[in-house]
Amino acid sequence: MTGPTAETQKGRYAKPLPTSNLSYSDVVPEFEPFEGVAESEVTPRAFAPGGVLLEALKINMCQDVNKPKHYTTDYYMQNLVVRRGQEFVMQVTFNRPLAPEDDFHIEFTIGSDPSPNKGSLVMVTFGNRGSSSWSGRILQSQGTSVMFGITPDAAAIVGKFQVYVAISTGMGMQRSKRDPTTDLYLLFNAWCPDDHVFLPNEAERQEYVLNDEGVIYQGSSSSVVDRPWTFGQFERGILDACIFVLDASQMPIYDRGNVVKLVRVGSAMMNSQDDNGVMVGNWSNDYSMGKPPTSWTGSTKILLQYANTGVPVCFAQCWVYAGVFNTFLRCLGIPARVITNYNSAHDNTGNLKTDLLFNADGTPDRRNTRDSIWNYHCWNEVMIKRPDLPPGLEGWQVVDSTPQETSDGFFRCGPAPVIAIKEGHVCYPFDCGFVFAEVNSDVVFLKRDKYGNLTPFRVDKTYVGEKILTKAVGSQQQNNITNTYKYPEGSAEDEATMARAEGFGCERDHSDVPEDDLSVTVIVEPCVIGQDVQLVATFKNQGKVLRNVTAHLDCDIIFYTGVVASHFKDITFDVTVLPYQSYSVPFKIPAYEYQTQLSSQTCLRFIVSGQSDNLHVLDLKVLELQTPDLKVTLNGEPLLNQEMGVKVEFTNNFGFPLRGVNLSLEGAGLIGPKSKYYREIPPQATITWQETFIPWLPGLRRITALMDCQEVRQVSGFVEVNIPYPAK
Repeated sequence: MTGPTAETQKGRYAKPLPTSNLSYSDVVPEFEPFEGVAESEVTPRAFAPGGVLLEALKINMCQDVNKPKHYTTDYYMQNLVVRRGQEFVMQVTFNRPLAPEDDFHIEFTIGSDPSPNKGSLVMVTFGNRGSSSWSGRILQSQGTSVMFGITPDAAAIVGKFQVYVAISTGMGMQRSKRDPTTDLYLLFNAWCPDDHVFLPNEAERQEYVLNDEGVIYQGSSSSVVDRPWTFGQFERGILDACIFVLDASQMPIYDRGNVVKLVRVGSAMMNSQDDNGVMVGNWSNDYSMGKPPTSWTGSTKILLQYANTGVPVCFAQCWVYAGVFNTFLRCLGIPARVITNYNSAHDNTGNLKTDLLFNADGTPDRRNTRDSIWNYHCWNEVMIKRPDLPPGLEGWQVVDSTPQETSDGFFRCGPAPVIAIKEGHVCYPFDCGFVFAEVNSDVVFLKRDKYGNLTPFRVDKTYVGEKILTKAVGSQQQNNITNTYKYPEGSAEDEATMARAEGFGCERDHSDVPEDDLSVTVIVEPCVIGQDVQLVATFKNQGKVLRNVTAHLDCDIIFYTGVVASHFKDITFDVTVLPYQSYSVPFKIPAYEYQTQLSSQTCLRFIVSGQSDNLHVLDLKVLELQTPDLKVTLNGEPLLNQEMGVKVEFTNNFGFPLRGVNLSLEGAGLIGPKSKYYREIPPQATITWQETFIPWLPGLRRITALMDCQEVRQVSGFVEVNIPYPAK
């Protein structure tokens, strides 16, 4: 978000708002006179007993003690990382033992021009002098070494703090010398009941805060595809990169302890649509100015590139936005997960209707259809309290960084309480109405005559939001969470929810479409790219009159957004269906008819429509073509800090060469992002790629490999390895 400059805000603020955490020119003075003391008088009035002025010689942030207790051992960085609302310890070595008369405190500062009343300057005292919202205590004192316990406020600013020991000399405060190695990173704390991100279940904390690998679901509702994704929130440089994102947004330092404001800023900053954010969206087939969205294996390379250049990274689509946003959230300590909504409505008229138009002959009216149904759409959920809303609206909240519609002037969405969406309370902030429509729209099929008149002939209330998935806690299995967003279709609770939403201004469809005794159902067999597609259209006549049906099969290659990439086949056929009988028509779609037009898309859509007298029937199916797998194997003994090897193999079993092939692999805690380019892989040829790595994190780990080229996208594979924890 591009903010105002200091010059343009001179008359509005007494001082410019601090918006940078990682880089600012302010230097905290080592000596600061008390108010009213002239510079010429700054000499100590009195010395402590023995005539030796107290001085802090060394600060030890006790990382080995603090990190395990704060679940921050995995962060690959030199500085201490702790979570707010929970005590950490630090050891200070003075030049002499403490005396009762000594007057000192420990300072924590963040951003430029730190201020006590804004929470960016925190003074932790030990004695009778009043302290700040952070508390401190002396745990142990042995000679010149003193162990302090510091508990940051559960609502403290999140980010990178500088640490000083400040000692009163009579005329002013004498601070310890600036030492970057003592800088402290403070995060949100899902283990603290007073923090607004508190998550009571330990297994969920392990999954939604600490798991640095995940699965993002793609494909279609009938053919779900698992896509491994490396979040990598603990990798080298990622925490600084996430703070850089906040700095680039010019979010005031003072607001960075407010989780609602922070996730809202993060949602806007993941896309570059209006604020020079992290990623550029691209839903075309032209990715010549960057990397195809299908070629990313995880978030780390994207975030590091953005932090190093300040230039938005090309390119992303919804699952990439969701994957990178998940890394950003978990890295800062916010419980988060990636959600996939199958058959996600994207309606251009702002209501609860998705209108699909058809011509008089039953063919899709592509020219006049404006709404679309995405095969799937990915967003995120965060587990937070909502002090800005009435009780009962805390818990999982939808946040979406894919640029779709503006919210308060920026392309972002949420946080929207999931429970508000389920109950139809679309009046609450933020963007509940938009999310509600994504999972609850009615699909209205309309026939358009030659004069442009539209007549509804079918309404499907179950297609949109048919399945909502996220990764299960502690396993690679799917967790179907559809019931957290909506009641069963047609239930009394569902009707009450829809009526409530309509009362808040969401327009519903009330078309009077009579029940027909004729219907059609399309079944498509799973199919690998390069194979013929087997399809069956079954017409069912539940009436007592024979039906002669003129039918049409429309075959398209579509983007996952439901937009047609290319139309490759039409078949018109006639069917006679006896009373109370069914009649099936099989079709075989040869691979050569779709293969040459696939490009970056792997989705085929088949629409069968039919007309008998004044009856119109229709069914559609989306087929996600399956891709081959990469074979990923390991060699070497799995031990911490000991070299291992990984091998990726692929055989081109297609009858055509693969050109411009990019192979990528990475594994959090094991190996950073690597890539290899092949100009061409001929038919039946096998490629082998080997890399060595040294594991630096223990536990169950995963290496994901991905192959991407113009002919075949998203060919992936992975291997898991358990790196033993070191003996204690």
